[in-house]
Amino acid sequence: MMTNVSLGIMAYNEEGNIGRLLETALAQELCDAVLKEIIVVASGCTDSTEDIVRSFIAKDKSIRLISQPTRQGKASAINLFLADASGDIFILESADTVPAKGTFNKLIAPFKDSSIGMTGARSIPVNSQDTFIGFTVHFLWLKHHQVALITPKLGELVAFRNFVRSISNDTAVDEASIESIVRKEGYNLAYVEDAIVYNKGPETIRDFIRQRRRITAGHEYLKKTRNYKVSTQNPARSMIELILKKKYWWDMKKNMWAIGAICLELYSRALGYYDFYVRKNNPFIWEISTSTKKWD
Repeated sequence: MMTNVSLGIMAYNEEGNIGRLLETALAQELCDAVLKEIIVVASGCTDSTEDIVRSFIAKDKSIRLISQPTRQGKASAINLFLADASGDIFILESADTVPAKGTFNKLIAPFKDSSIGMTGARSIPVNSQDTFIGFTVHFLWLKHHQVALITPKLGELVAFRNFVRSISNDTAVDEASIESIVRKEGYNLAYVEDAIVYNKGPETIRDFIRQRRRITAGHEYLKKTRNYKVSTQNPARSMIELILKKKYWWDMKKNMWAIGAICLELYSRALGYYDFYVRKNNPFIWEISTSTKKWD
């Protein structure tokens, strides 16, 4: 029996990448499954994102566009997708990422095990590692990878069974919110390390801090409201262990960059704690880090 798959793409001003993502998604080959529908939720877009999606719809009727007139946060857009999708398995992808060949198939395969409720791909940044911030982005995602191999922490590109009907509109960490629901229902998570999705990390320290403090505040909100803590919320120890495993000590520049990456992550998290506990701020509609949108 074929498994029907629904792909949801959440987009806000993604004219630079949405076409590349749709082309890559349509080219994915699945075994024992069919990509039944691709639903793009465009939230308050002021660029040509919707026009590009419509040009794809004219060629492939499996693609649908949900136009949200005003931007109400990514979680709100996800809930529109969840209400409209009808597949057995949902794949959720940010519009600023691109999956590698075969990634969807690898992401779906673990669901043959009835205990698995959610899977996640490995994110690999396309940033150059020749700069401090590029090195930091790769270092951070490598840390996430090492932690996820032990205790899955899923993000950027995830798949889950069709029982999650909504998440809180005011969450800033949507994948983690879905994780908490899946766990509560008694299912396990699976980190699929050979299912690769490419993303673009921040190119400036300012954008890095903005992104990381928002995620920290979002995780604190999730911990408070759903009593759920993601596996990467203890950064210092795992990042220091990563320095030792990577043996950066023989390369003075990378050694200093690695220490700087830890300091920058801890500083960003401190700001996130301040935002949540002192300012009482839960940034579920966040300011975009513009450098993450510039792939070329």
